[in-house]
Amino acid sequence: MCSQCGHQASVTAGTIFHRSHLPLRTWFRAMWWLTNQKHGVSALGLQRLLGLGSYRTGWACLQKLRRAMVRTGRDSLSGQVEVDETYIGGVEAGGGRRRLGNKALVVIAAQVDGEGIGRIRLRRIPDASARSLTGFIKSAVEPGSIVITDGWEGYEGLKGQGYTHKPRVISGSGKTAVALLPRVHRVAALLKRWLLGTHQGAVSREQLDFYLDEFTFRFNRRTSRHRGKLFYRLVEQAVFLQPTPYSKLVIHTDPNR
Repeated sequence: MCSQCGHQASVTAGTIFHRSHLPLRTWFRAMWWLTNQKHGVSALGLQRLLGLGSYRTGWACLQKLRRAMVRTGRDSLSGQVEVDETYIGGVEAGGGRRRLGNKALVVIAAQVDGEGIGRIRLRRIPDASARSLTGFIKSAVEPGSIVITDGWEGYEGLKGQGYTHKPRVISGSGKTAVALLPRVHRVAALLKRWLLGTHQGAVSREQLDFYLDEFTFRFNRRTSRHRGKLFYRLVEQAVFLQPTPYSKLVIHTDPNR
């Protein structure tokens, strides 16, 4: 209650828990399961674990939590960064490598960390044009960094945007794309395996963005030895996230399908 005007408000007002029918204890249990399991949990799995009344409740709970997994103002990738695109769902026969069709196109940026992979960024993009690719790189990679890509023409303008561009042309090199850009291809393989394994591939293109956020959250914290820190970080970010009613969660899709 405001000491000056007497206005009363719930302690959950202005958070993702606003007007939720679930007790906070149930929310915290959901957040613990989501962060404690190495590969996460599906909506059906969460429904069973928590004894929720419906699949829809579990689905909405996870969708809200995924929105809390991206921290506004997070640091950009820097140093050497590999960038490439991948299709979620595969490439249509006869369409060529960058023909989207009914598939989802995801661009991946993976920071080089010695022989390994540092932090990553993912985004679903409408096409592989210079506008889409450059826009993603400007939002995810710090200017002055070295950006390593394949020879696709959509990356040709990076030098003019303040980056050192090092294209690795596959044709005529005698090497595969995996050998030339090993980190982004490793991330792409892990992403697809996670979508198929944890979520049985039942992710619509419209909802894919939020699953990418969860995968990024998990991948960038994969070396953490204390799972409780991931839980704490998710709680911390959840209380700063604006309420998202169910009507805004459903983006041209029905989670019960």
